[in-house]
Order: sequence, then structure tokens, then C-alpha cells
Amino acid sequence: MSEKPIMDTQKDPLVSIGIPVFNGEKYLVVAIESVLNQAFQDFELVISDNASTDKTQEICESFAAYDARIRYFRQPINRGAGFNYNFVFYQARGRYFRWLAHDDFIAPDCLSVCVKALDADPSRVLAYTHHIDIDEYGIPIRMVSRTKGQDERVSMRFWDLMEGLYTCEEVFGIVRSSVLCKTALIKNYSDSDRTLLGELSLYGKFIEVREPLFYHRIHPDSSVRRNPVFRERAIWFNPALKNRLVLSAWKQFFQMLIGINRAPIEVLDRIQCYWQAVRWFKWRWRWMFSELFLEILDLWRRSFKRMC
Repeated sequence: MSEKPIMDTQKDPLVSIGIPVFNGEKYLVVAIESVLNQAFQDFELVISDNASTDKTQEICESFAAYDARIRYFRQPINRGAGFNYNFVFYQARGRYFRWLAHDDFIAPDCLSVCVKALDADPSRVLAYTHHIDIDEYGIPIRMVSRTKGQDERVSMRFWDLMEGLYTCEEVFGIVRSSVLCKTALIKNYSDSDRTLLGELSLYGKFIEVREPLFYHRIHPDSSVRRNPVFRERAIWFNPALKNRLVLSAWKQFFQMLIGINRAPIEVLDRIQCYWQAVRWFKWRWRWMFSELFLEILDLWRRSFKRMC
């Protein structure tokens, strides 16, 4: 931490960083300090604590008391990751916004180079950097570089983000808040971050910053490792789905159609994007109907056990 508290200012910050967290005491300090150590300092940090039961609250309150750019919110109950991710954006005041998972962190130049890239080209909607996967101890595993969302053709950008052969770390790039607020944000189903990236691509191209300035932690307690099944992960997004049909893939398909319908794109581009959505359905339809059958069967079994 700094030696003295940084006083609040009256003007809105240029960048808002949102950290949604639940029981993040193990890695949270590293994430917060990586934000405070940025070369670019015109930011606010919004933290939403989803009713943590560990030392998360103590950590957040300590940092918030020390730096007035940190705004800490504690939820009365755990309403799920989907709610928490969207909450930090709803509280944000910056022209640009970035999510940061509590177990990840960013290099000191991350904000400055992404802001510079977006300022230089108003037509781009999101700037992301290459990233380094690290393990639970912070030891590098691999460096990942991708060129996503940069095609001139809207439909090809959309497919590039919706195809399922990549992980979605680009969602942790810096995005224009004015564009992000037009999307569905994070929905209560698995893989909704991919759908969000696809929808953002309908509003403009992405920028790839060719430096590894984002550190993505892979560890046993991550949401993906703890919830390997899509249904389980959907309940992590929204605990209220525990005894309901989830149907993540079906929700994703219909959310794609809604996003295409409301995007400000030309008629021909819209038709081509609908075709890409159909292509996506053709790729997954067997799995989607299998998901439907298995979830209905699982709910029937649960209901039968409760009756017995």
C-alpha cells in the first residue's frame, strides 16, 4: 500500500475496474495491489463481495480505508457470480471498464497501453492483451496470444468469438462502457462470457495488444475446476437455479439471436450473423438435446426422491 491514503476526486475516473469476489482471501491481495500499482492512475476499483465467509471483507475494508478510489460493496447473501459480475459494472463510472477476477492480476502497464489503444481508434470496442497462464503459486505455465474479433466482416468476427475452441480471457479486456451497457452482460448460464464477446463484436472490432500484461491463474479452487459440469457451473452463476432447468446451451443460442437482432448492423450483416448462429446450432444440436433430456431426467429423479 501507499504511505498515505489517496484522496477522492470530484470528477469521474476514465477507467473502472470491477472485482467480483466470493471467499477470495487467498489471492485477493495480489489482485488489488496489481491495480493500485498501475502506471495509469485515473481509475476507480469497484469490489463486490458476494457475502464471503472468509477474510475477504477484512481485506477489502482495509484497502478501501487506505485508498479512496476503492469502492467496496458487500452483498447480504451470495447471489451468484452472474449477479456479482454485473453489479460491479452497474456501479462503474468510467468511460472504460474492465473486469478482473479476484485470483488474477495485471502488469503495471496493462491499463495504460489498453487505454492508449482505445483512445487512438474510437471504432474499436475492446482492447485485450496477450496473457500468461500461471498456477496457484504464480509460476508461469504458458503464454497465450490470440487474434480474436479483428475481422473486417461482422459475421466473421461474430463467429470468431462464438466458436468454442478457445477460452474466453478476452472478456477481461478493457471495453467501452457505452457499448457494454447495450449488451446482455453476464447471464445466468455457463459460457455466457463467450456470448457476451460475440455480442460485443457486433458493435466493432477488438484490439490485440501484443504484450503479455494479464496473468490468468489456473488453480484447483477456480470455478471451472470446482464446477466441471455445465449445470454445476450455471448454479455457480446463479444459486437459484439449483432445482430448476438450466439448459445453458439453449439459453446461449437464443441469447445469440437476441443480440444479433438488437445490434446496429446492416441488413446483410444481420442475415449473415443469423446464419452463423444456425451454423453454431448445427454444430451442437446433439449435445443440446442430450442436455435437455439429462436435465429433465435429473429433475425428475430429484422430485421423486423428495416425494419418497
